[in-house]
Amino acid sequence: MEAWKAYLEDNKDRFLNELLDLLRIPSVSADSKYKGDVAKCAEAVKQAMLDAGCDSAEVCPTAGHPIVYGEKIVNPALPTVLVYGHYDVQPADPLELWHSGPFEPVIKEGKIFARGACDDKGQFYMHIKAFEIMAKTNTLQCNVKMMIEGEEEVGSANLATFLEDNVEKLKADIVLVSDTSMISMEHPSIETGLRGLAYLEVEVTGPNRDLHSGVYGGGVANPINELCKMIASLHDENKHITIPGFYDKVQELTDAERKALNDAPFDLKEYEEELGVNSVAGEKGYTTFERTGVRPTLDVNGIWGGYTGEGAKTVLPSKAFAKISMRLVPNQVSQEITELFQQHFESLATPGTTVVVRPHHGGEPVVTPTDGKAYQAAAKALETTFGKAPIPTRGGGSIPIIALFEKVLGLKTVLLGFGLDNDNIHSPNEKYDVANYFKGIETIPYFHKYFAE
Repeated sequence: MEAWKAYLEDNKDRFLNELLDLLRIPSVSADSKYKGDVAKCAEAVKQAMLDAGCDSAEVCPTAGHPIVYGEKIVNPALPTVLVYGHYDVQPADPLELWHSGPFEPVIKEGKIFARGACDDKGQFYMHIKAFEIMAKTNTLQCNVKMMIEGEEEVGSANLATFLEDNVEKLKADIVLVSDTSMISMEHPSIETGLRGLAYLEVEVTGPNRDLHSGVYGGGVANPINELCKMIASLHDENKHITIPGFYDKVQELTDAERKALNDAPFDLKEYEEELGVNSVAGEKGYTTFERTGVRPTLDVNGIWGGYTGEGAKTVLPSKAFAKISMRLVPNQVSQEITELFQQHFESLATPGTTVVVRPHHGGEPVVTPTDGKAYQAAAKALETTFGKAPIPTRGGGSIPIIALFEKVLGLKTVLLGFGLDNDNIHSPNEKYDVANYFKGIETIPYFHKYFAE
């Protein structure tokens, strides 16, 4: 352990600069113009694995963006940890809201600002550096396999095939993931569940072309007006989702579980001030913690149609569009929810319009066990480096692949995240605290130590 600390201290500047170099690569998986940069980032991750001490590492082609795989087998008799992360990032738009270039990382007030800083380059790179510390100090007590993909931000469409084709290669005892957050540096926590996801795009069509709003306004249905009414009808006055059957399989928490969840430190006033809102909102009868972690949601992620350029254009549009996501909780199934949404939304079509629903991607909700040795190892590791026991929480986000690990590989997952909820992931000015980055590198070797024990 003293060797770990000494190695980390001697290499801190290098560890940080390597992450900054990785953040300079615009590995945006959703935009085809960045395909070359995604491939470049995959090669950089492979080289980082080899430099850290992997016996082998490779860039594995898929039908989309590649997966990077590396491993070091110390002794087949030892436990094996499979580390999962993703090197692809969200688009940086809207660029005008960034304080600095999204792919020109800067450090201000102890925080790294760049797209991917927290989600997930900063977090998966902690594992490579923690592995390096153990490998270079000859203190590895587990076999380590690392699988870092390039399509998480677009639904991991090709990862299932990769898992199915490589079951033996990926054989392990546990999956270790850092793509989540904790309450704060003062209150370390471990997420014990994640919501699932159903993501769709809707299109409402009225007339066969854009029309003059003076000549035709009032005479034909306006797709934007109709779309807005349809979306508004998806919630009632209590913010309850109105899709028939939507809640049929929702797993309700017991009173004891709700109390335990709400016992976690939370300052509502600070939450509102940090977000710049004068009040929270959400489903009636539930706290903010419950609304964002254990209740299903439906949100519009984007809406457009007609003329949105500078100045005025009096147009009655032919089409209107929206992107809609639903976060799902245990027992809900993404495909079933997608079908319920599609049936209901198409039934809302008003005279003079047609509606098309196009499913994009989805993922299943997961709950990770807290009574196994992997969770206990993670909890003990955090207690060792933070000086206090972590609080179990539920995460509101989705990592669709977690459910697939259990289905295809038969492996449970530990969500050992070091991000913070205010890290602006998927938003302008994404950041990751330097202290969190190094705390992760410091903590991860202890997980391996305690898991092996």
